[in-house]
Amino acid sequence: MIEQRRRCLVLFVAVLLTFCAGAGIAQAQAASGSEPYLGRWDLTVKTPTGERPSWLELSERGGQVEGLMTGFWAHATPTGKIEVKDGGIEFTVPTDVGYDEGTVIKGKLDGSELAGTATSPKGVSWPWTGQRAPALKVEGEPQWGKPIPLFDGKDLDGWKFADPAHGKVWSVEDGKLVRNGTGSELISTSTFKNFKLHIEFNPGPKSNSGVYLRGRYEVQIETDSSSEPPNRRMGAVYGFLIPEPPVPRTPDVWHTYDITLVGRTLTVVHNGQAVIDHKEIPGITGGALDSHEGLPGPIYLQGTEAGHVAFRNIVITPAE
Repeated sequence: MIEQRRRCLVLFVAVLLTFCAGAGIAQAQAASGSEPYLGRWDLTVKTPTGERPSWLELSERGGQVEGLMTGFWAHATPTGKIEVKDGGIEFTVPTDVGYDEGTVIKGKLDGSELAGTATSPKGVSWPWTGQRAPALKVEGEPQWGKPIPLFDGKDLDGWKFADPAHGKVWSVEDGKLVRNGTGSELISTSTFKNFKLHIEFNPGPKSNSGVYLRGRYEVQIETDSSSEPPNRRMGAVYGFLIPEPPVPRTPDVWHTYDITLVGRTLTVVHNGQAVIDHKEIPGITGGALDSHEGLPGPIYLQGTEAGHVAFRNIVITPAE
């Protein structure tokens, strides 16, 4: 009987401590006013040259709000401390993500939307808005349609340049789509939501490219990033997902990616071996065309990095 009472007392204390801890966290969030801001946000920044995409994830740990941010390029990067004050948020953007160094982001909730400004140390201010990133949940297995070749081995029909003035680095040679050097991104004129993509690629030494899914999520292609962390090397979703096992970074041979994207759930098979298996993509990667994650988007091949890369047998199978 005594032992039973002791067990009941221990259980009661454990439940009480759990309740108090949860209440303490809830009170801290309420006191700081951070709770409405927590989660993932798709940002659109209005710059003098047009709208640019960005992404922000806010979380709270130990009573402190922290952020992870994707800018106009590069990878998702921690923001450091985020101030929650005067009914809004304020922080300095990380370096090397596309904003001027030292740019300060300020924003407040406007209904269900975030809105604010990005102000550089020179006083230049850009307005921005943020929508909650959609969950993109898909129930059940999609019904797949007919495979569609995106490249016929003859010309660039079905593709366009992001920057036509620098499109000359792309050519069609012996049935292959070839990029020599740094130039424009190459973007499919068709858009897709959920799909299977087969693509074969041959990267030269010290080369870098990528396959962007829906124009927002880069699956990395590279032979020049040995000093980078695993989430920025061959087979990674740049800055987010690490391929396991690591993908061989072998130049001058043909590789294949078989990629399945349904909602946010991604599978990447490299040369017949799954290296990313039903993992969630948290948000857009640097170089995304936009941040409208709920919409279909194109396939695009990165052209703004250095080196020689060839592609062939690009076939997509959309969900019906």
